[in-house]
Amino acid sequence: MELAELRKEYTKGGLKERDLRSNPFEQFQLWLDQAIAAELKEPNAMCLATADADGSPSARMVLLKGVDERGFTFYTNYESRKAEELEENPRAALVFYWSELERQVRITGSVEKVTREETEAYFAMRPRESQLGAWVSEQSAVISGRKALEEQKTALEKWYEGMEIPAPPNWGGYRVTPDEIEFWQGRPGRLHDRLRYGLEDGKWIVERLAP
Repeated sequence: MELAELRKEYTKGGLKERDLRSNPFEQFQLWLDQAIAAELKEPNAMCLATADADGSPSARMVLLKGVDERGFTFYTNYESRKAEELEENPRAALVFYWSELERQVRITGSVEKVTREETEAYFAMRPRESQLGAWVSEQSAVISGRKALEEQKTALEKWYEGMEIPAPPNWGGYRVTPDEIEFWQGRPGRLHDRLRYGLEDGKWIVERLAP
């Protein structure tokens, strides 16, 4: 199939300044709630982009696990590639794309680790299989094969049988504290609506961008 055949027209609606909440976190929560209500698959999935000290970028999909006035939180292995890059360059970009609603949210900001208490509280809520997986996986490391993972998981299941599984010391959360959040709504003729919140002197200022 030629890519030229993949034409799409955006007709779901528009986004006007008067419709926006004054607080971008409230606006994001509104859109996230609408994505959940629409029963979209994994509405909390987001693309996380990082870069190392030399500026070489990398991106991957992760899951949003919390959002409030402090920022957007996700969890990972602190020895993974993304963690290494965030240690070198504590800035990141996030993208949420809800194609069924013809909406996108772009976020850029600084990144810091959440407290150990937050990590442990979240880890305790995870399914036991996911808890074991966090211990087994040396994320981003080269391994001999899948069998090694399965053997380690079996050994850990026996070790923690009848016990609570603690959060690994090399596993935890990051919070992206935004200084810019852009809301994008598809429109006919590719004249999309793009409204961007930016911080100026501690206040959020909204600007419209050309599509």
